[in-house]
Formats: sequence, C-alpha cells, structure tokens
Amino acid sequence: MEPTSNREQLFQSLIAKSTLKQDIYSNTLTSLRMIKRVIEDLTKDYTIKAEEVKSHRNVAFENRYRGDFEIELKFGADILLFLMHTNVFEFSRDHEVMRTPYIRENKERSYCGIINIYNFLSDSFKYNRFNDVGYLIGRIFINKENHYFIEGKRELGFLYNDFGKHEMNTDAAKQIIETAIQYTINFDLLTPPYETVKTVTVNEMKNTLDAISMKTGKRLGFHFQQDIIKTEID
Repeated sequence: MEPTSNREQLFQSLIAKSTLKQDIYSNTLTSLRMIKRVIEDLTKDYTIKAEEVKSHRNVAFENRYRGDFEIELKFGADILLFLMHTNVFEFSRDHEVMRTPYIRENKERSYCGIINIYNFLSDSFKYNRFNDVGYLIGRIFINKENHYFIEGKRELGFLYNDFGKHEMNTDAAKQIIETAIQYTINFDLLTPPYETVKTVTVNEMKNTLDAISMKTGKRLGFHFQQDIIKTEID
C-alpha cells in the first residue's frame, strides 16, 4: 500500500501547487484589467482637460492594447508598457520580502504574478529605432491574497513596499499609474557622452539618421535587466 500512499501524496501536492498558481494568475490578470480600466479613464479625463486648456500644442495621451497581457500608454514623448508575465514566480530566499513576518507566517504568500512597467521613448517605435533601449521602472508582484509589492525606481519603489498591508484595488491601480507617469515625466533624456558618438561609419551615414546604430535611451549605458532592478535614486 505504500506506493499508493506516495502517489496520493504526489497528486495532492500537484493539485495544491497548481491551484495556488491558478489563483495567483487570476489575481494578476484581474489587476492588469483593472489597470486597463484606470488608463482608459485617465485618457478620457485628459481629453476633457485638453479641450478646456485649448493649448495650441497637440500633446499625446492615448492608449492601445497589443494583446491580453500588454497595455501601452503613450503621453508626450514617452510610452509606458504594462506587461504581464503569464507564469508565477517565488521570491528568492535572499530577497528582503522573505524576511518579513507576512511571508514567514505563510510561505505561500511569497508566490506572485508579475506585471512589469517599462518606459520607452515614443519615437523609438515611431521611427523603428530598434537599437534604442527601454527601462524597467517598476514591477508589481501580486500574490494569492491579492496583496501587492512593488520594486522600482524612486517613488514607485519607496511608496509601495509593504507587502502585508497593500491590497490591489482600483485606488491602488490609480496611485501606481499616476506615480509611474509622474516619474517618467521627470526622467529626462540625457545627451550621450561625446566619446560614444564622435565616429560614424559610411554605411550608417548612408541610412536615415533614425537608423543610425547609436542607441538612444534616457540613460545611455545604464539599463535594467528584467529580473534585477535597483531601488537607488538616479
């Protein structure tokens, strides 16, 4: 009977872990859809405000959806991409979150879905500058209890780092999006170092200026790895 008992344990373990991950996936997808609705409302509000101001400049503020897991918000010269990963992850044992009482009480709380927030220059897409770089300015972790934690730059990382208290809802989505927009507005494009642009090949010069292989990014030579994000101030 021992093999049967071991098999039952195996099946129970499989069902428990799969159910946990399905619940987390559902919470993460619901959060992304919540972000989508907030972005749509922001776009409508901006349109009304732009009409009231009647500026002679046409400043873009628009959104579009590339699929079930990606939202694009374009404003001014910037784009924010909200990209949901379809898999569920666990924090590493060395992560500071693993040392919190919230996780120690229940290790299943450390399993999360992820929504990444990337910042790109809108001209990078408009002119097909494939060598340009984007920046991961934040990533939202959402667990089985619908609690969330954010790793990110400046305001994003500092304001939303109490995993045990923050629950994802419409108000939270509004705060996250508005903070991400404000950070992006203040995250300016810097002139690249002279040494990196002082030479150009004949082939590059023959092409249009937008096709030159020189990378354009807000911080040339400083870009995030998808799974490693720093919280220091730029």
